[in-house]
Amino acid sequence: MNEEFMREAIHLSLENMQKNAGWPFGAVIVKDGKIVGRGWNQVTSTNDPTAHAEVVAIRDACKNLWTFQLDDCELYTSCEPCPMCLWAIYRARPKIVYYGNTKQDAADIGFDDNFIYEELKKPLAERKIPLLPLLRDEAIVVFKARTAKQDKIEY
Repeated sequence: MNEEFMREAIHLSLENMQKNAGWPFGAVIVKDGKIVGRGWNQVTSTNDPTAHAEVVAIRDACKNLWTFQLDDCELYTSCEPCPMCLWAIYRARPKIVYYGNTKQDAADIGFDDNFIYEELKKPLAERKIPLLPLLRDEAIVVFKARTAKQDKIEY
């Protein structure tokens, strides 16, 4: 753990919030004691609802390291990750995550993801946004082809 890396994440959150680049969230990814990825919330400045600090930092680190896995990396984020970022973190597989503010702190300033946690508990038919199956018999053909593919890249 290195407090300077957390301070950089916090600095990114402040600097870019002051520039109106997005909400006050920042993140850095560290490998072997060096920052390899930086990110800050860019949702409102890029019109991309997935451009959260952690996701942007993951994209930056993966690009810089030429990999889709961050196994030997640490992630420092200015706030406890939201459900989307948490999913991205688990997919990227860093070895540890450090966070500053809590999800309650984020809720207190108007960034409340509790409704997503509650939605995930509900059956599909009771969710606010319907999820309906369509053409599974056609879509499954691609999954079967992937299973049979000899030169596939494991993930």
